[in-house]
Amino acid sequence: MPARRVLPSAEAVDLLTLVRDLGSRELLPLAAAAERSEEFPREVFRLLGRTGILGLPYPEEYGGGGQPYEVYLQVLEEIGAVWSSVGVGVSVHALSCFGLATAGTEEQKQAWLPDMLGGELLGAYCLSEAHAGSDPAAMRTRARREGDEYVLTGAKAWTTHGGQADFYKVMARTSDDRNGISCFLVPADSPGLTADAPEQKMGLTGSTTATMLLDDVRVPVERRLGAEGDGLKIALAGLDSGRLGIAAVATGLAQGALDHALAYARERESFGKRILDHQGLSFVLADMEAAVQTARAATLHAARLKDAGLPFSREASIAKLVATDNAMKVTTDAVQVLGGYGYTRDFPVERFMREAKVMQIFEGTNQIQRMVIGRSLDKDAGGSITLA
Repeated sequence: MPARRVLPSAEAVDLLTLVRDLGSRELLPLAAAAERSEEFPREVFRLLGRTGILGLPYPEEYGGGGQPYEVYLQVLEEIGAVWSSVGVGVSVHALSCFGLATAGTEEQKQAWLPDMLGGELLGAYCLSEAHAGSDPAAMRTRARREGDEYVLTGAKAWTTHGGQADFYKVMARTSDDRNGISCFLVPADSPGLTADAPEQKMGLTGSTTATMLLDDVRVPVERRLGAEGDGLKIALAGLDSGRLGIAAVATGLAQGALDHALAYARERESFGKRILDHQGLSFVLADMEAAVQTARAATLHAARLKDAGLPFSREASIAKLVATDNAMKVTTDAVQVLGGYGYTRDFPVERFMREAKVMQIFEGTNQIQRMVIGRSLDKDAGGSITLA
């Protein structure tokens, strides 16, 4: 593998080699056309599931790959470098499985997790609402208990895979207490569950985003994950890991933009020499490389803390903040390197720039990340842990 990768084992090297080959052979030829047509690549997710990629960070006993997060995130980076919509989708699917894997009973895990991790069932995550995007405790979607069922009513906005997923991890209010929120695993074919028209987005157009409408959706009690009132705790714990997933995809997106810009700078000539040989341009590329490596280092540092069982919430927010801000800068600079060509759809860097923007917004806006980081500094004067 190239020197940019830091891998803990020979097995991980083999895995990354496999993913890179799969990306160049199976994903890259489809990406541009699917993004233009806004076609959701469901078969790609089935392929990734059967290859074992969708379940990488989860236990082998349930069909997962049993890989450390450090390795899983580098897999996400490789996917993000060739097709960000799929990279984001893999991260969201892992987030959709998190509640079951961490708060589900053994019976629930045995019943549902293998198909979820194997790619036969694709997941979606329903937390945000139109009026409460950054304040999930203000959600209005309700779940009232009726005998052995809950009846869910409300709407969940900005749902990645909305209308395409096979199951939805839904957070709904079960009491009027601000934190009285519970978590449910809702099958896509549940009567009363429908998807609104997909959002018309600036980027990630191959990834369907829609509001999910719940009109008296009946969910058996056995599909509640954890106890009543545990939903917000499950959601926030999952977001720490989800933010690392987005940081990895953003790093991959930035790496892909840098690769295209560097290839162009090596071939394009002006004033009798390659544009790469002009100091002003080479400095731009140097800054892009520094930004990519900084994002990668922040992301893998947080992953190693997670793998070691240490607190990593602050570091996850730092990684998400740094990686997505850097991806926006790197992709913008890639367009600049290509000049007028970069502004056309003949080259992919304009798409990369459009795709980078939303990464500063979802999984908690970067303003929210700054709030998380600032509050953690106030609580912990001793600072974060550094692993050798």
